Amino acid sequence: MADKAELTVEGRKLPVSNLNKVLYPKAGFTKGQVIDYYIRIAPVLLPHLKDRPLTMKRYPNGVDGMFFYEKNCPSHRPNWVKTAKVWSHGNQKDMFYCLAQDLPTLVWAANLADLELHTSLARKKDVAKPTMMVFDLDPGPPADIVQCCQVGIWLRDLLAEMKLKSWAKTSGSKGLQLYVPLNTPATFD
Repeated sequence: MADKAELTVEGRKLPVSNLNKVLYPKAGFTKGQVIDYYIRIAPVLLPHLKDRPLTMKRYPNGVDGMFFYEKNCPSHRPNWVKTAKVWSHGNQKDMFYCLAQDLPTLVWAANLADLELHTSLARKKDVAKPTMMVFDLDPGPPADIVQCCQVGIWLRDLLAEMKLKSWAKTSGSKGLQLYVPLNTPATFD
């Protein structure tokens, strides 16, 4: 695979670069392979990203190198990448988060080595009203993943008693998250 190329994704031309750069050294996965993976999982992934402001966690030199979070959608983004305006209390200004609405945007994000896609709990329509809550269970010593899963089961059962459904997923290298849809209006308070 060439180190630079231009992809046409759903009619949009995307320059991609450093395709041979290894982003996951232990597995040997390159940026080109990450882009290919994002393309293949897009039908399942995009519905979970749609309309949710996105914080990008970028690893320009791979997962063993330095990383940074990017809330403001980069100014060098293609003009077709949609954004959502969100007031930042910490910065006392509006921030413009990227929205991963389609496959070209997902491929563009992968080319930026955005290896973690952190979405808002709310949708762009009303960023003050979350549509889900998340319990992030990250075991630390002396706890391990088995104990983390036991806490997850206990929490799932507790939520079920309150008539709340939950779904578990793994997170990071050792954690677990429980997602709870909020089907009635709620706020972050």
